[in-house]
Amino acid sequence: MDRSRQTASVRPPRHGADAGTRSRRVRTALRVGGVAVAAALTFGLTPSVAQADPRRPSDSEIAAAQAAADAVATRIRELSDRLTAAQDVVDAAQADAAIALDEYQATQAAYLVAQQEADAAAAEAAQATADLDAARTDVIAFARRSYMQGSTYPGAAALITAADPGELIQRAALLEAAGAHRSDVFDRVTVLQAQAAEAETVARTSVETAAGLQEHAAAALAVAKAAEVDAREQAAALTTEQAQLETELAAAQVELQQLVGERAAADRTAEITRPVVTPPAAGIAPTPAGNPTPAGAGDTSAAQAAIDAAMAYRGTPYAWGGGGTRGPGPGQDPDEGVIGFDCSGLTQYAYGQAGVTIARNSRAQYASLPKVSSNDLRPGDLVFWATDVSAPGTIHHVAIWLGGDRILEAPESGSVVKTSDMRWKGYAGAVRPSA
Repeated sequence: MDRSRQTASVRPPRHGADAGTRSRRVRTALRVGGVAVAAALTFGLTPSVAQADPRRPSDSEIAAAQAAADAVATRIRELSDRLTAAQDVVDAAQADAAIALDEYQATQAAYLVAQQEADAAAAEAAQATADLDAARTDVIAFARRSYMQGSTYPGAAALITAADPGELIQRAALLEAAGAHRSDVFDRVTVLQAQAAEAETVARTSVETAAGLQEHAAAALAVAKAAEVDAREQAAALTTEQAQLETELAAAQVELQQLVGERAAADRTAEITRPVVTPPAAGIAPTPAGNPTPAGAGDTSAAQAAIDAAMAYRGTPYAWGGGGTRGPGPGQDPDEGVIGFDCSGLTQYAYGQAGVTIARNSRAQYASLPKVSSNDLRPGDLVFWATDVSAPGTIHHVAIWLGGDRILEAPESGSVVKTSDMRWKGYAGAVRPSA
């Protein structure tokens, strides 16, 4: 063999000539280096002894690969944090919109009650006025008879000459105060006049109250609608941002796999991106509002009937402000035209079918019903979420507990009635409508 050719074949590469090979060695250094270290420990050797194997990367190459993996992991963490932060902003906006809707629903319910009371008060006032008119007619008839029959009643003439029924009543009262002849007829008119005046005042106040609540409800609806529209716009923007961030995240994860291997990369990514959510301590119930009564065992058949009624509507669209005791209903704008349920509309319907009447909005449902601690949840209980778990006034969502960390809910616009995994983040407490 030509010695010059043989020498050339083993001549080391020129500086920079094998950069690709070096890059590949850096990318695989963590995997190979990790094997080297593990092997050294297995056979009782030190890493320096194991490193003597020419097939293994140098310490500096392992350090460079480790630094590269750490940099990629840091980028993955940053991207994951940005995704979480963006989602948190949207979640907060959606919670604010739900609270505003809850406020509208509560005010609307109060308005409907006030309107019923106003109608009843108006009917009572009308009846009192009719009774007073009848009594006044009786007084006039009494006075006429007294005159025609030559009554010895000395005040008859004064009564007959009264200009109107109101003056007649006043004169009768003056004659009575002066010791004149008393008559049940006049007493009755006096009482009825007072009752009519009181009924008129109550009716007027009731109408004013109802009108004020109606105005408040309209304003609350406008606020809720604006909040919901804003939340949906933010959610749409998040979709675009998520797509970009997830593309970057996927590329970073692939790069990490090339550096440390698929399994190690998956473990490391899971550790970085795993959410930290701690379930409530066993036996602890958040601060109750309204009815503080601890729930008893409840009626299991009623609870199951409620579950069955709601489960029958799985797949029904979420409708913002829609549904109630009668079943799916039209949503409020911006879900106008969508027939379905919102979260509290679904729970109200479900228990209505079980023969249990509960409030229309989630905060009132939590406030009015007996409370359940977290370690005593039973199928059919209602579970709630809030932006501040210590403040029931910030409750914004309700679902039906199914057991096994599963719930049945109408979650949000664009979704449907469905079963989901229980979410402990933001958990605010639970109630038992069947108790």
